[in-house]
Amino acid sequence: MTTPSILSNAGPGGRVTEPSGPGSGGVRRTGRRPRPGRRRALAIFLTPSLLLFLLLVLAPIVVASYASLYKWNGFGLPENFIGLDNYTRAFADPVFRGDLWHGLVLIVLSLVVQLPVAMGLAMLLNQPLRGRAIYRVIFFAPYVLSEVTTAVLFNLVFSPNRGFGDAISRFLGADAGAVFADPDTVLYAVFLVVSWKYFGLYMILFLAARQNIPKELNEAAVTDGASAWQAFRLVTLPLLGPTIRISVFLSVIGTIQLFDMVWVLTGGGPIHASETMAVTMFQYGFRRFEVGYASAISIIMFLLSLVFALIYQRIVLRRDTEGALTVQGDQR
Repeated sequence: MTTPSILSNAGPGGRVTEPSGPGSGGVRRTGRRPRPGRRRALAIFLTPSLLLFLLLVLAPIVVASYASLYKWNGFGLPENFIGLDNYTRAFADPVFRGDLWHGLVLIVLSLVVQLPVAMGLAMLLNQPLRGRAIYRVIFFAPYVLSEVTTAVLFNLVFSPNRGFGDAISRFLGADAGAVFADPDTVLYAVFLVVSWKYFGLYMILFLAARQNIPKELNEAAVTDGASAWQAFRLVTLPLLGPTIRISVFLSVIGTIQLFDMVWVLTGGGPIHASETMAVTMFQYGFRRFEVGYASAISIIMFLLSLVFALIYQRIVLRRDTEGALTVQGDQR
């Protein structure tokens, strides 16, 4: 008896099909269209999400893009068309250029300080320490707080002459409360507060990724003569690559959009020393009622985030996304 060729089961377009059952002589096509009832169910479940996406995401982008081409105070309909003048004004404004610099500094600090500290802490808490579950909860707890709550908390702690942290620093001969009033140190103080808020998230991500790495790999490396550092650098760190890459992505996008914590903590001051693009946008849109200019800043923020996301996904996350799609295809 000869074995039938797999090509004999090819369907239209070369798609391979499988026999529907022993002795049935029929075939089952792999790419069946969804049933009408299933299509209706998909439409029912997807329509609310699509409507919310259109109303809360796409519509504001379209409105902001339109308003950015006008000199408009937000009242009535925009009539004074000025083209791209709001965009040229933004890049000529020293305050906005300072916002770009502040964002770059915060991004670099996040990548150089925040993420490595979170990774090191995750590696430490992966060890068999007594009470490590309590430590995990303590380190993750700040992330549960809202940005506004975190900013108010630090304002109270380091309030001059009244805050507990300010009193301790004065007792030690320092003045921690003054760092938020000094233009040379306020941005770094804001970074420390942001890191305190978010490093617990990255710690949990790295910890979860580390626990998914089989212990046998590190044990084999140590058996082959590798030191603990070599095992981490050559075995653990490469396997943490997908988590590191997504953490970098989240950190950069979050820094570009940073607003509420800075607004409550410093208001962007002193003298714009801690101001971000979102704070400048809020100032012009809701304080000075220059909605057209504020819309231009929001579109610049959107384009920066979009371009970075597309380039990062295309170059850095491409291997991770292709691997995920391959795994899904194998599971199907």
